[in-house]
Amino acid sequence: MPGGIELAVIVGVVILLFGGKKIPELAKGLGKGIKDFKSAVKDDDVVADAKDAKDTVKEIKEDVKETIVEAKQATTTTAPKA
Repeated sequence: MPGGIELAVIVGVVILLFGGKKIPELAKGLGKGIKDFKSAVKDDDVVADAKDAKDTVKEIKEDVKETIVEAKQATTTTAPKA
């Protein structure tokens, strides 16, 4: 982490390179870029969560189907024959 003198030199060089009027525009662009990046990461998390939920629903659906098949088999084997 730069100390006070190093930070002052860095700020001075930035002002010399870009000029005082250009720095707010650069900061605004940097802030927008960070915001867009965070939004993209959040969207990826939502997509991953949706895929996990879809897999969970698929597993539950398969379990229900198996239970129905087992119940049908149990009722046909225990039903009295006429």
